[in-house]
Amino acid sequence: MKYAILGDIHSNLEALQAVLKDAGELGVTHYACTGDMVGYNADPKACLQIIRNLKSSVVQGNHDYYAACNESMELFTPMAQKSIRWTRKQLSPFDRKYLRHLPLILDVENFTIVHSSLSNPHRWNYIFKRRAADANFLNQFNPVCFFGHTHVPLAFAKGGKSIEKGFYETLRIRPGFQYLVNVGSVGQPRDRNPKAAYVIYDLQEQTIHMRRVEYDIETTQKKIRAAHLPFRNALRLSSGR
Repeated sequence: MKYAILGDIHSNLEALQAVLKDAGELGVTHYACTGDMVGYNADPKACLQIIRNLKSSVVQGNHDYYAACNESMELFTPMAQKSIRWTRKQLSPFDRKYLRHLPLILDVENFTIVHSSLSNPHRWNYIFKRRAADANFLNQFNPVCFFGHTHVPLAFAKGGKSIEKGFYETLRIRPGFQYLVNVGSVGQPRDRNPKAAYVIYDLQEQTIHMRRVEYDIETTQKKIRAAHLPFRNALRLSSGR
């Protein structure tokens, strides 16, 4: 059984379609999503519909949450706030109800998915450092946990008291270890690589592979400009920042 683990799609239809094509060609049979399906880009409804049609296991991201409600967004940048306000207007009551009722944490097969962290997931904390990863491991009961939020593919592995940290292409799950794996971003990578990122988890082989996929960035950028979304939303896609 192969899972494609998708994260931070952020309404980028072209990137999502390219990723799903790649996953299908590689024999993926199941899907999971670490949240933030909407925000920033111009196709929130289409991306939501695709994820629902896949019968994907999904958790709620912070952009999903704020797009689904009318709460204050003081923790967001002005650019992100404008994007969320625009997104709210594109979504139907059904779409917003779907996003509003997504869980923050979900166990799938023998792994867990979360958007930010297992420790206080509603606070939308970022995990970049070993200390934050260790707080997550204390609340992790499956060998593998996939997360997103930072848009940077990064893996932590804990065996005993030591925690390994690094970028990755392929991880092989070792007995007795815990893994905390950021799957990168489908729709807005921030690791200076503009290609869409996602992960394939082969449950039989117990391997995790990072995939990078080219997509039609120019079309996505044109849609952003046509929707009068913040211009920087379009610019940053070209440089993966």
